[in-house]
Amino acid sequence: MATDAAACTAVDERGPCGAPAEPAAPLALCTTHLLAAHDWIARSSGVTDVLPGACLVCGSRVGVRYPSGWVCAVCEWRLGEVPDAELPPPRVDVVYYVRWRERVKIGTSSNPRQRLPTIPHDEVLAFERGGRALEQRRHAEFAESRWPGGEWFRFHEPLVRHVAALAEGDEDPWDRYDRWRSEELARRV
Repeated sequence: MATDAAACTAVDERGPCGAPAEPAAPLALCTTHLLAAHDWIARSSGVTDVLPGACLVCGSRVGVRYPSGWVCAVCEWRLGEVPDAELPPPRVDVVYYVRWRERVKIGTSSNPRQRLPTIPHDEVLAFERGGRALEQRRHAEFAESRWPGGEWFRFHEPLVRHVAALAEGDEDPWDRYDRWRSEELARRV
């Protein structure tokens, strides 16, 4: 049993471990006890890895593996569950915020993957779940920065803050949209 400060501090039914601790580990644990801790956490938190096959809902190849099975890391659809092909695709109305140069378009669509390629834009900033009524409220809310005659707005501070709040926590706005579609599909199952 090692007696120096770099010894594993884990204690089990046999007593203190005392094996050499991994030097770069954040805790003074040996490889065996670090792996045991990892496996214990992975049971509830899952392990992010490449999916064995593409997600049938959003096409992502990244998933989270739990003891009970895989889920897509983007839309959280359970790997292997097949959406009912006889049902129409789920309808998810969104208000979208796209930037083109110094302007932002606030619009709405039930199919942004089809709609947005028809709009000139440099970047999809965010999605907000809702339809025409929400879009009209946002147009009224940001009316002072509206370009004449359309749905384009100057990217001024209140709008910047609103878009930042919507995008918080998501690297890609499409991930949020895919989750909403997955939730709608799951309601049918």
